[in-house]
Amino acid sequence: MNAIDPSDTNQQTESTFVHVSVLADELISGLAIHPGGIYLDATVGGGGHTQLILQAASDIKVVAIDRDAEAINAAKNKLAEFTERITFWHGNFATYQPQNLKFDGIIADLGVSSFHLDTGSRGFSFRQEAELDMRMDQRENLTAAEIINEWSESELADIFYKYGEERLSRRIAKQIVEKRPFKTTTELANEIFHSVPRSYRYGRIHPATRVFQALRIVVNQELGSLETFLKTAPNWLKSGGRIGIITFHSLEDRLVKHSFKESAILQVITKKPIIPQEQEIQRNTRSRSAKLRIAEKLNIDI
Repeated sequence: MNAIDPSDTNQQTESTFVHVSVLADELISGLAIHPGGIYLDATVGGGGHTQLILQAASDIKVVAIDRDAEAINAAKNKLAEFTERITFWHGNFATYQPQNLKFDGIIADLGVSSFHLDTGSRGFSFRQEAELDMRMDQRENLTAAEIINEWSESELADIFYKYGEERLSRRIAKQIVEKRPFKTTTELANEIFHSVPRSYRYGRIHPATRVFQALRIVVNQELGSLETFLKTAPNWLKSGGRIGIITFHSLEDRLVKHSFKESAILQVITKKPIIPQEQEIQRNTRSRSAKLRIAEKLNIDI
């Protein structure tokens, strides 16, 4: 989640699904794509990474997954020329079942899309006023509004600290409980802003940033889903197949790092995570926190 000033009036009114694929060259190169391969994009988003995979050879096939129906529709439009070589699946990658299918490579870009951050109606950002939603999959029931307005002070403090790494979690939770209910993103962000010491208000990021990250993670069960995916996905690879995962905050990166390292069937390819070059950060500031880790399945089957 990026630091966003709630006073920023530069609002995006375009509802087109936009997601700039980060570390694209590094991911495609690290995946060692080859003709005739079949690949899994577990977070297809706008389709950028999948497009590069399909363009690598005329006989490559891709299974593309996303939790967001709008992302699936956007990817279908972007990848229309590859219709015969791509299969879409709408759902959480943690519940996907490939049956007997084995992949030559698997990718997952865990970042929130520009569409989610810039489209006010989804409630992911406090740049624009919107209902407190934050659901990636609109079929799910739990929203950020339910968490903020119904969970206990201790529960709120715990998730702000655990998933947002917010050191003032208890102070912020206390203020939220005293002032709730909240209906919109801007109401919540402004209350958080005024609940912290003056010296804390004007730091590198807005004081509501970590709280919004925590809410998004909990609403979408992001870390639990990632843990499940990391346990199962390596088994979907062919021997010698590679898995590449892009993370955007330390909680995700830590899970990926340890899962790859501790796996009995994976060999770590990236001893240190690959990060964006300065040119990419200048083109897309949201890429600045991205980290890519790659592992390869050993020549064994468990």
